[in-house]
Amino acid sequence: MEVAVDRVMQAYGMMVNITFGQEKTLRADVAGFLSASPSTDENQLAIEGLRYLRTK
Repeated sequence: MEVAVDRVMQAYGMMVNITFGQEKTLRADVAGFLSASPSTDENQLAIEGLRYLRTK
């Protein structure tokens, strides 16, 4: 799951300007969200994570 969270944060960082502190908070938020997902596919998790951040 760590790979998916890294991919989410890298992609989200290209779309939105965020500070280091905001990234840290969002990273923990995304990790918590993805840990509840039944999927184990890293690609699917990354998509779900980006979708979560875009609607947040």
